Amino acid sequence: MRNTSFKPMHCSLAQSLEVIGDWWTPLVLRDLYLGLNRFDQLVTDLGVSRNLLTDRLSTLIDGGLVERTPYQQNPVRYTYELTDAGRELVPILMALTAWGDRWATPPAGQPIRFTHTTCGKLTTPTVCCSECGDPLQMDDVKPSPGPGGRTAPGTALIATVLGIEPKL
Repeated sequence: MRNTSFKPMHCSLAQSLEVIGDWWTPLVLRDLYLGLNRFDQLVTDLGVSRNLLTDRLSTLIDGGLVERTPYQQNPVRYTYELTDAGRELVPILMALTAWGDRWATPPAGQPIRFTHTTCGKLTTPTVCCSECGDPLQMDDVKPSPGPGGRTAPGTALIATVLGIEPKL
């Protein structure tokens, strides 16, 4: 059970974490991407309790990342598939996996590799600039206020750092 809700925070990262910010959710999304799309498959692969998985899937469905479709009527059973929003998260999970391969590799080595089907080569997923394609590094990116930027819960000090005037 989650102890904190980020719903009141005026921050896109906090709102994202409201949907995907528990330990099991990225693993559920990974398994769905890899083709495990039935409840029992997910329980078996992750070793997660049925109640916890039910809760995580409900959150993902409510958040618009996963949809479920009945494949059996009596009793009703579902397949789970990533929505467009869920599919858009997969490269982020791949980049996080690449970070783990570099900084937190399991003792036996990389558990999964990614092949870019367009060129047929093994790839290390990275986060790149949408304009020029260069990999993004922390020191090469300057944050600036967006149209929704303001001083609010979750951005009280960040707004000041970014030069946003407090709105009264």
